[in-house]
Amino acid sequence: MTESTTERTAEIAAAAERLIEADASGVPCAPVRSLIGREDIAAAYAVQEQITARRIDGGATVIGRKIGLTSEAVQNQLGVSQPDFGVLFNDMAYRDGDTVPFSGVLQPRVEAEVAFVLRHDLADGPLDYAQVHDAIEYAVAALEVCGSRVEGWDISFGDTVADNASAGAFVLSGERHSLDQVVPKDVSMEMRIDGEVVSTGTGAACLGDPVQAVVWLAQQAREFGEPLRAGQVILSGALGAMRPVTPGAAVVATITGLGSVSVNFSE
Repeated sequence: MTESTTERTAEIAAAAERLIEADASGVPCAPVRSLIGREDIAAAYAVQEQITARRIDGGATVIGRKIGLTSEAVQNQLGVSQPDFGVLFNDMAYRDGDTVPFSGVLQPRVEAEVAFVLRHDLADGPLDYAQVHDAIEYAVAALEVCGSRVEGWDISFGDTVADNASAGAFVLSGERHSLDQVVPKDVSMEMRIDGEVVSTGTGAACLGDPVQAVVWLAQQAREFGEPLRAGQVILSGALGAMRPVTPGAAVVATITGLGSVSVNFSE
């Protein structure tokens, strides 16, 4: 191993440790771009992989993936211009109407999405639109509680990728619909916090079509050596702007054709 390779490995490990410590302590950290750069995608995903391995070693189970930065509104909020992906663990999952501990997600912000559950693996074949569409068992309305281990959400693309695509928690509606019943790109979304409308959007805002977003993810996941598998939950990305929440907040999103989904935050 050359000196430069050794140095890069050390930087990746240091970035992972910084984010792991922030998560464990509940105290947000400085951006990791000082270690891995703003746009080094390979290094950022290497950090994410180290954090994922640590979570699995600690007993967590991977139950799906999330796609981030799919909405122009969210890209504009964070100053980035391309999507990313992260891992969903079993301890992130909540049911419609549940209460999420406010301290359980650092600097929480909520966004409304279409989520999918897969009935087939997406490991072989062309992974084109037709194959991915057929592999989806059903769609549900979802809320993602994004969280950042980076202080003040001061993130570049490299920071959010390294930080597991700013994943925190997610909530799925119990109302399931096949893709024969709903066309995800045609849905409309309205999200309310404490009764006030704070975000609106459409399915087309998610990379043009939430199913197309899953096509992108399926191809990326296979390229990274961890293909999507039957039974996994896929959060396809925001339909509108994400919004911060405060202790005691009640969030409800309604998505046409999919119904509503809600979550509360503890005081």
